[in-house]
Amino acid sequence: MKHVSLLCRYPVKGLSAETLSSVSLKIGQGFPSDRRYAIANGEWVFDAAGFVPRPKTDYLALVKYERLAALSTSYSDSDEMLRVRERAGQTQQFHLGSEVDRVRFSDFMLRVFEGTPLPGRPELVGADGIRFTDVSVYSPALMNAISLINLATLRDLGRAMGAELDPLRFRANVYFDNGMPWSELEWLDREVMIGNARARIVRQTRRCAATNVNPATAQRDLGIPQALAKHFGHVFCGVYAEIASDGYVELGDEIGPL
Repeated sequence: MKHVSLLCRYPVKGLSAETLSSVSLKIGQGFPSDRRYAIANGEWVFDAAGFVPRPKTDYLALVKYERLAALSTSYSDSDEMLRVRERAGQTQQFHLGSEVDRVRFSDFMLRVFEGTPLPGRPELVGADGIRFTDVSVYSPALMNAISLINLATLRDLGRAMGAELDPLRFRANVYFDNGMPWSELEWLDREVMIGNARARIVRQTRRCAATNVNPATAQRDLGIPQALAKHFGHVFCGVYAEIASDGYVELGDEIGPL
């Protein structure tokens, strides 16, 4: 059975996943509220009007800052409220439309990373029409791409590594299982159906050190890009898709190439 197993969004780049039971996809748009915000690393000034997509290293992200994985977050679209729970159990709320709360969030990040050198003062950034996807640096269309991961591929990678891999390491939007590891890499330049939405596979996902972070422990405990290169001769795991038609996707829906 080729089915959708998990749907995730990441309202703030680098922070935790939110799981969904269903999602409406729109042509030319990304996963709703995915990577809507990011945490600039303080080394540059965000200007929404003149924004040019920047590499992930210009933000606080798991590729360099695994401590982010110790924060459990949830975001409410209706009131722009971000709730952040620390491992100790303390929860704070930040209204992301409020300049005062954005400053509070910056102060909070400085406390979270106390003792860790940062390039500057972290700043929560975001604006309508901007998504902070990793591949946004390649084209405006890819800013709105969604990411897909085949759970069969993760099982095969885990088998090669002798480890059970938490799928959330890979921070995808759509996780599916078709029982055929690596088959999604062959979908490049093809159209697929995801539920009743149509999408075009436009890029394979090059993996970086962010996947080495265990989302359960916030520890960097594996070498996934290295394992991909060693066992499979490449560093790709998953694909990016651009939405080609409006549609609705829910858990259990079928997925596959046309």
